Amino acid sequence: MRVGRRPGEATGRAATATRAEVIYTGTDLVPLAPLAGRGRKLATSGSHGPVAMALPLIAEQGPLTVEDDSDALLPGEHTMRRRISFALVNACTLASLALGLTAIFLAMHGDPRLAAAFLVGCVGFDGLDGALARKLGVSSPFGAQMDSLADMCSFGLAAPVVVYASLADRVPTAAAAVACMLVAGCAAIRLARFNVSPKDGKFFSGVPTTMAAAVLALTVLIGLPLPGIAVLGGVAVLAFAMVSSFPYAKLARIVKLPMWLWLLPIVGCLVDARLTFVLVVAAYLFSGPVMWLKAKRI
Repeated sequence: MRVGRRPGEATGRAATATRAEVIYTGTDLVPLAPLAGRGRKLATSGSHGPVAMALPLIAEQGPLTVEDDSDALLPGEHTMRRRISFALVNACTLASLALGLTAIFLAMHGDPRLAAAFLVGCVGFDGLDGALARKLGVSSPFGAQMDSLADMCSFGLAAPVVVYASLADRVPTAAAAVACMLVAGCAAIRLARFNVSPKDGKFFSGVPTTMAAAVLALTVLIGLPLPGIAVLGGVAVLAFAMVSSFPYAKLARIVKLPMWLWLLPIVGCLVDARLTFVLVVAAYLFSGPVMWLKAKRI
C-alpha cells in the first residue's frame, strides 16, 4: 500500500490520504468483518497479514457495542420472580409443541385416536400459557412469537397429520392429502395475519387455529359416524373459515350467553354427544356469516 500526495498539489501540504487516495499495489484485499456490509476491505501483503495503516478505518467508526437483548425477551424488571414466571409461561408453550410432535409420531404409527388426545392437550397448554402470561404480567413480544411458531407446529402441522391418518382408509389418499395441506396452508395464513393485524377484544377475524385444531382433534377422538367424504368436506370448510374475514365470538363472550342456551348442548350431550358436537360446531361456523351480514346491513 502506498500513500502520498496527489500530483500537482502544493509541496507544503501534509502527506495524507483519503479513502480514495489509497493506491492498490498488488497486495490482496481481505474483507474487514465489522465493516463488510459497507464494502470496506483491508489490504494484505503476502503472508504478513493485514496492513496496519488500514486499522484507523475501524477507529473512525467509534467503539463497537453489543446490544443486550434481554429486554426484548422479558420487558420490564428482571427480578427472580418475573424470570421464573417467564420461564413457566414458555415451558407451557414448549409443552404444547412437544405434545404436537408426539401426536405426529403416534399418527405415523397408526394410532390417530391417541394422537388426537394429545392434540387436545396441546389446546389446553396453548390456552394456559397465554392466561398465565397475562396473570403474571410477563407478556412479551418474544412470547407472542414463540407461541405463534408452536401453534403452527401443533395446530398447523400436527392436526392435519392426525386427520390424514384417520381418513387414510376411508377416502382417496390424494383427496385426504389435499384437504390436510389446505388446513396447513390456511393455518399459516391465519397465524401470520393475526400477528400483523390490530386486535379486537370482542371477535376473532376468522376461526382461530386453536379452535380449528380442537374441532379436528375431537372429531377424530370421538369417532363421528359420518362418511369419510362428509368429514373431508367439513375439514375443507373449517380450513377456509380460518382465513375468512367473518367475525367469530371469543370465548369471553360465549360464556356470557344466557343460561338457557347452555342447557341445550348439555341436554343434547346426554342424548347424543356426537350429534350435539356436530350441531354446536355447525352453529359456531354459521354464526360468522350471520354476524357479518348483520354488520353490513347496519
